[in-house]
Amino acid sequence: MKPILTTRKIDIPNGIDIQTKSRKIIVSGKIGCIINYYKHILVDIKKEKKENKKSLRFNVWFGNRKKVASLTTITSHISNLFIGVTVGFSYKMRSVYAHFPINIEIKEKGRLVEIRNFLGERRIRKIKLPFEVKCEKSENTKDEIIIKGKDLKTVSLGAASIQQLCLVKNKDIRKFLDGIYVSEKTNN
Repeated sequence: MKPILTTRKIDIPNGIDIQTKSRKIIVSGKIGCIINYYKHILVDIKKEKKENKKSLRFNVWFGNRKKVASLTTITSHISNLFIGVTVGFSYKMRSVYAHFPINIEIKEKGRLVEIRNFLGERRIRKIKLPFEVKCEKSENTKDEIIIKGKDLKTVSLGAASIQQLCLVKNKDIRKFLDGIYVSEKTNN
């Protein structure tokens, strides 16, 4: 049996401004602004205000199990946007090697990452990071890079791109564990 109305509610923290129009959400805070589109999900998004408390209400009418499950997904996305525009996200990645040291160079003000000497290869692996994601070398730890940004999707996409760039091909992956892996996920 389908429920008639399913509702989720998120409280908006202080210092965050939200604009909604036709399932397009613009969240702005002290770090910057993020725009997300939810046009593929049939959901009503309404902004409410009661006694100095602002909140977002998400309604799904006559939703089956998948549509109701998408409500929780949207609310977690929006709560990640709140964290992103106030604090930001950062992923720490470590390079792991057995014999040939992996050299990581960061160019174009943290937008381009070059990986050299992976498994002793002469090929230079290059990856351009997604929009508004910066990369920097860690000052405290050797062979560690930090990827920072305000949108969790783009920061994790950049970390995954770097990790997939250093996959070992045509060898036993139980023995050849070389690569660049995510070691820590934090909010700045």
